[in-house]
Amino acid sequence: MKSVNIVLNSIEKANNFVRDMGSIEGNAVISFGRYYINAKSLLGVFSLDLTKPLELESGNWKEEYDVLVHKYMTDCKERK
Repeated sequence: MKSVNIVLNSIEKANNFVRDMGSIEGNAVISFGRYYINAKSLLGVFSLDLTKPLELESGNWKEEYDVLVHKYMTDCKERK
């Protein structure tokens, strides 16, 4: 399992993020407080407060996904 903090502070960034998550195998989940949303769902992502940092979690993480997610990551800590 890998968990990173991300920021999706624009509509374009959120749309690109969901597109990028579509290429990840398995589940990818965004959490914010007590809410857990499928990271591959555009409607789900837009239901969150995109002005705040979110946490992306994936149980089937591959090294090549780091390139996809890096542009959305915050300066917050990264956990594996």
